[in-house]
Amino acid sequence: MAGIYVHIPFCKKACHYCDFHFTTTQYYRDEIIKQLANEIEQRKNYLTERTVNTIYFGGGTPSILNEEELSLLMNSIHKKFSIAEKTEITLEANPDDLSIEKLLMLKKTGINRLSIGVQSFRDEDLKWMNRAHDAIHAKQAVINAASAGFNNISIDLIYGLPTSKLADWKKNLEEAVTLPVQHLSCYCLTVEDNTALHHFIKKGKVIEKKDEVSSEEFLMAHEFLTGNGFEHYEISNYGLRNFHSRHNSSYWDNEPYLGIGPSAHSYNGISRQWNVANNIQYLNSMKEGKLLFEKEELSIEQQFNEYLMTRLRTSSGISMEYIESFFGEIYADELRQKISAYEIPSHFEIKNNNLQLTIEGMLKLNSIVIEWMK
Repeated sequence: MAGIYVHIPFCKKACHYCDFHFTTTQYYRDEIIKQLANEIEQRKNYLTERTVNTIYFGGGTPSILNEEELSLLMNSIHKKFSIAEKTEITLEANPDDLSIEKLLMLKKTGINRLSIGVQSFRDEDLKWMNRAHDAIHAKQAVINAASAGFNNISIDLIYGLPTSKLADWKKNLEEAVTLPVQHLSCYCLTVEDNTALHHFIKKGKVIEKKDEVSSEEFLMAHEFLTGNGFEHYEISNYGLRNFHSRHNSSYWDNEPYLGIGPSAHSYNGISRQWNVANNIQYLNSMKEGKLLFEKEELSIEQQFNEYLMTRLRTSSGISMEYIESFFGEIYADELRQKISAYEIPSHFEIKNNNLQLTIEGMLKLNSIVIEWMK
C-alpha cells in the first residue's frame, strides 16, 4: 500500500505562525495546477505499481480549488495509479471556504474526508493568528460538512497560544466534542524561523507561553478527549474508533508515499526526496521536463533513527522483534541497554510486546529519542 500527497501552495492570507510553503498571490495558479497534473504523469512509476490507499490534498489551502482544478488532479491520479476501492481521500480546508455548495462539489469530485483548519473557537485567538475566519464560521463549517454528507471530519486546534488561558483551551475542547467530528489534531504552537510570529517575539511584541503551561494544556487535551471517546493514537492526534487518519498513520508506519508539488516530500523506504520550495522554479523546471528536487539515500542507521522518531510518537510504540529482524541483533541489543539505563521508567511501558511512551513520556519525546538514537 502507498499514499499520494498533493501540495497546493496558495493561501488567501498568511497566518502568523505558519512556515509551510505557500504564496498569497494567485498569479501563476492556473499554470501550477497544470504542472501538478504533469508531475503526476512524470512520476507514475515512483511507487513501483503499489496500490494507493490514501490521497491527501494539503497546503497551503486546497479548499480554494474549484471543481475543474480538483477534477483535473483527481483524474490524473486515477489514470496513472492503481487506486484501492476504499481509498481515504482527504482535503485540508479553511472554514470560510466551506459553503454547502462548495462541500457538495468536493463530495462530487471524490473527497471523502475533510481536515478543517479551525485552530480555535475564540475570535481573539483567530484574530491574533491572522486567520480568515471567525468563531461562527468555524462552527458552521463543521455543521455544513456534516449536512453535506461528510461523515469523516477532522478539525485542527492549536494550544499554547499567548492569547488564551487554560480555561479557554478547555472551552475549545468542549466546543469541539459538541460538533459532528470524528477526529481532532491538537498542535502546540511552535515558533518557526522566518515567520511573523518569530519576528513579533524578537521585537518583544509577543511573549511566548512557558513550556510548563503548554504541557498542562497537552495533558488536559489527553484527559478530556480520551474521556469523551477519542483514542489518543499519536502525540497530536485523537480519533474515534475506526477514524484514525490512515494517510498520516502511513507516515508513522514507514509506508512509501509520493509527494506532488513545490516543497512536497516523497519516500520509498530507502531514500527521501523533496521538491524545490519555490513556485517559479518549480514551474519553469516542470515546463522543461526536469523536476528540481534534492534527494537523500538513507543509511540503515538513519532508517533506524527515523523508526524511533516516528513510532515513539504513536500509541503502538516500537517493536523490539521488528528492530531485531529488520535492523539486526546489534541494534536491538544496544537499544535494550539504553532503555534499561534510562532513569525514568515511568516514561514508558510494555504493551502487546511493544515499548510505548506513557503520556508523561510523550512530554519528553524529543529528549528520549535523542538519547536512544544511534
